[in-house]
Amino acid sequence: MIVKPRLVLALAASPLLLLTACGGGTDSAAGGAAGNTAGAAGTVRITLTDDGCTAEPNSIAAGPASFEIVNSGASAVTEGELVNSGGRIVGERENLTPGLTGKFSLTLEAGDYTVQCPNATTPTSAFTVTGATAGSTAGTEDPLFAAATQGYQDYVEGQVADLVTATGAFAAAVEAGDVEKAKALYGPARTPYERIEPVAESFGDLDPRIDVRIADVADPATWTGFHRIEQALWEKGSTEGMAPVAQQLVADVAQLDTLVQTTTYQPADLANGASGLLDEVAKSKVTGEEEAYSHLDLLDFAANVEGSQKAFDLLTPALQVTDPDLVTTIQGRFEDVTTALAPYRQGDSYALYTQLTPDQVKDLASAVDALAEPLSQVSGKVVGAASQS
Repeated sequence: MIVKPRLVLALAASPLLLLTACGGGTDSAAGGAAGNTAGAAGTVRITLTDDGCTAEPNSIAAGPASFEIVNSGASAVTEGELVNSGGRIVGERENLTPGLTGKFSLTLEAGDYTVQCPNATTPTSAFTVTGATAGSTAGTEDPLFAAATQGYQDYVEGQVADLVTATGAFAAAVEAGDVEKAKALYGPARTPYERIEPVAESFGDLDPRIDVRIADVADPATWTGFHRIEQALWEKGSTEGMAPVAQQLVADVAQLDTLVQTTTYQPADLANGASGLLDEVAKSKVTGEEEAYSHLDLLDFAANVEGSQKAFDLLTPALQVTDPDLVTTIQGRFEDVTTALAPYRQGDSYALYTQLTPDQVKDLASAVDALAEPLSQVSGKVVGAASQS
């Protein structure tokens, strides 16, 4: 999450190029996709320091590209982003502590971009893509990729519609001062959001307004969203002062609903979104950091995995053509994660994170890591195949 303001976003949706890095949250996963981006002219290296972030080279030709983000000892900066001229985050890598490297692959259109590293002294630098425009529908001429991207668009719109309904019911309970009902409705409202979290994150400041945690807020007086209300419900046992926060949450979710209605996707969006959701699990769900007051982290964990698997499943017919062995491996690893999570299922929810032993947490983390590595390879393969279609 951000602790300093980003660019103000234009509300007109443009094609969502890539959502997150093609790797998990670990150093070993960062190298998993090396050499998989067919047709890329080379790798752009973005170096993060506390002073700022620079790209080498800072100009490339339009088309498939691979980015490597390296934290060169920065303590205040752990995230690198590529933002287009409309303010959309088209590629990013988060949670890079000193010494870690992350990668993402994407197909870029010609134009002016900005490299951003929140919390640096100089948080932006220019990046240019030259030549003929690659096209916002790269890869969708292939009927298998076209079916995948349309299927994902339908899925995202459906999940956000569910989010609107569930958030409205949750907010109504908060405004009515019904603490127990609001607690009961909190989890169901979180689930659809967690399934499509990388899409929400691509809209810059909208995701922090909805989903930021107190640890990532510079000024607690500006804290909004689900977790602000979560704290009031579970830590304070009260809804006092939360009505305006609930109303703002409903408005922010409605804005997300509007934006996704006109957002289209490239095949690589699905691959990087799937991998990005596993990164979310690794960095905040399996650690118990996400739901600090309700401890419903396993519910979020499950929703992230469900969203990741949906994106992968939609790509599977096309991937079967290029790398059936990788498909088989990833399908097996998804089954392993589902099996590892199953014992903690309790009705429509899951056991509280605080009920897990350290060994149980370790087992869940190991299953996620084992899935993240092969899943990180999908983005490069998709970008390469789509660029040739």
